[in-house]
This record gives sequence, structure tokens and C-alpha cells, in this order.
Amino acid sequence: DKVPDDYRRRQTLKNAERYITPELKAFEDKALSAQDRALAREKLLYEAILDALLPVVPTLQTIARAVAQLDLLAGFAESALKRNWCKPEFAADTQLNIVNGRHPVVEGELANQADTFIANDCLLADNRRLLLITGPNMGGKSTYMRQVALIALLAHIGSYVPAESCVLGPLDRIFTRIGASDDLASGRSTFMVEMTEAAAILHHATHQSLVLMDEIGRGTSTFDGMALAFAILRHLVEKNRSLTLFATHYFELTRLSHEYTELANVHLGAVEHNDRIVFMHAVEEGPANQSYGIQVAALAGIPSAVVRAA
Repeated sequence: DKVPDDYRRRQTLKNAERYITPELKAFEDKALSAQDRALAREKLLYEAILDALLPVVPTLQTIARAVAQLDLLAGFAESALKRNWCKPEFAADTQLNIVNGRHPVVEGELANQADTFIANDCLLADNRRLLLITGPNMGGKSTYMRQVALIALLAHIGSYVPAESCVLGPLDRIFTRIGASDDLASGRSTFMVEMTEAAAILHHATHQSLVLMDEIGRGTSTFDGMALAFAILRHLVEKNRSLTLFATHYFELTRLSHEYTELANVHLGAVEHNDRIVFMHAVEEGPANQSYGIQVAALAGIPSAVVRAA
């Protein structure tokens, strides 16, 4: 009897009654339907915008393309100015001549750490088509290979490049076989992926392609891997004749430079000092004679007893 006239009983509980008012009911309806009404309103406004823009879509697309191109070129220009990049030159003959080339990403990271990136040259030409790269683990072989490919790619998309100078001949494609990954969902092991990628390179690379082969033949037994590395290297030199960077720890491959004049040995240096290894990160002519794998294992934290046993 004390309930106001405008209250409407909504629910009877064990020892209480729940009421609602018309105003509260109206607010509830508005709150529950707000999202649907907001989406309907948003859709209406969006369609109105599309209808208004329809007559000028071609003009807007032209403007968007122009702005995108300006944005890209401005990004290239900013990188060139801030990072001291040079203008690449294109030549008609087969060559890739880089003087003091640098890896743009690694160099940027080292700059943040107040460290200096070691620049390196790369000379590939008609009479020097394959560089066989040897040297220690952690010495910088993969970084060197990647920086050459990145410089070639930057030049072909219209950018200045991280080098003192760069002259490129015609390149049709860049092929890479780098890293260790599997595709178990498709039934392919790490080694199967490696061989599949190598097969694609051997089938499709031309004399105007740039090929990067990093540690081929490492996913199987030593003798099988070395045999495959020998055969793949010979095929690249004799058949594909691509401009190739071929990194390996199979030092036996270095003797192929006596068979092929187009094959040159280069290595990344390291020195041992007070039972420690110091990586020079500098590319030098000639083959390396060891990989310092046990020293690198020690640096990684392998227990000293295991290192001594190795």
C-alpha cells in the first residue's frame, strides 16, 4: 500500500518485490537498443559519404597514388640524407660492384648503441660470378650476404643505397636460401624445405639473377651434405652462371677455386686473444681455415666441462 502509483511490479522474490517505472523502462529500452541504432546510423552515414564521393572516386584515386608516391620518395630521401647513402649507378654489363656497403637495419641498430658498423666491399662480375664465403660462426657471413641483396633491391626500387659507391648490371630476380625452418603441417622437414628452396633456385635462376645460398647441406649427414654442397655449387657455376654469394662451413669447397676461374674465395676474419675470440667482421680475400665453433659454443654459455670435452 506504500508503493507509489507509477510503480509497476516486475518480479516477486522470496522476501521482496521488484518494481519498475515507465521512465526506467523507456531508458532500459533505449540502452538495450543503442548499439543496434548506432550501427544503423553509422551505416546510413557511411553510405551517404560513399554516395557523395562516387562522382569523384577517379580523382581521389589519382591523388592517393600521387601522395603515396611522394611519401615513398620522401622516405627514400630522408634515409639517404640521415644515413649518408649514395646514388647507385646502373651499367649494361654484368656486375655488382659495391664499395664499403653496409646493412641498413644492422647499421641503424648499432648507431642506437653508439657502435660502428664495419663496411665491406663486394665485387661480382662476368669473370667473378661466385663468392665462396667462409669464416667463423658469428663472424658476419649472413649479414654480409643480406646487405648485398638489400643494396641491390633498394637500387632497383629507386632508392639511394647504404654504400660509398655502387654500380649494378641488370638483375632479373633475387633468390635466397637462408635460415632453418620446417613445414611440418605439409609434411616437410627442415632439410626438405632447404632442398625444395635449393631446387627452385637451380631450376629458375638465370645468368642475370642474384643468388644467396647460406649453409646449404647442413640438415643431413656430413658426407651427404658436403656432396650436395659440391654438386649445387658446381651447377651454379657451370649451368646457372648467376651472380652468387655462397656461404659454407665446408672448407673442402674452397679448393674449387682452382677449377673455376669465376669462383673467388673470401672470408670474414677473426683472431684469438687470451683464450677469447674477437670477430673482425671484415671481408678479406682468400679462404678461412676454421670456424671457431667450439669458442662460439663457450660464448653461448655451454658448460666449461662440455667445452673442454669437445
